[in-house]
Amino acid sequence: MSGTGKSTVLAELARRGHRVVDTDDPGWIVATPDGAEPTWDLERVSALLAGHRAGRLFVAGCVANQGTLYDRFDAVVLLSAPLDVLLARVADRANPFGRRPEDRARIAADLAEVEPLLRAGADHELVTTQPLEAVVAALEDIAADPVP
Repeated sequence: MSGTGKSTVLAELARRGHRVVDTDDPGWIVATPDGAEPTWDLERVSALLAGHRAGRLFVAGCVANQGTLYDRFDAVVLLSAPLDVLLARVADRANPFGRRPEDRARIAADLAEVEPLLRAGADHELVTTQPLEAVVAALEDIAADPVP
């Protein structure tokens, strides 16, 4: 979900020495033939997961087909925050998505419609209104013992 803090959390995990991949970065997402929703390049993400051998790998993203690879992850964690927090965060970041009224409406609709689906597929949920250090420490704990 836009504004939950995925990029900020990944940056802190990387600073702590973990391998991180933000699938919002170029090359990870492909357009669907109808152009409706972005999806992961399943071959590329599968290769990433298959090729990871040492340390911890944290992958972030939110796309329509991510659930097809959930069984390949040790844990799936939903980062969440209330709508007012999401909207405040997207208004104040480098990424322009979230500044236009139609973007903000889309974020609200996704929160209502998509987040429950993400929650149902997640092993864990972390509310990102807590301090960054607490969110990152919780992710490190989950990575150390991923069974919910």
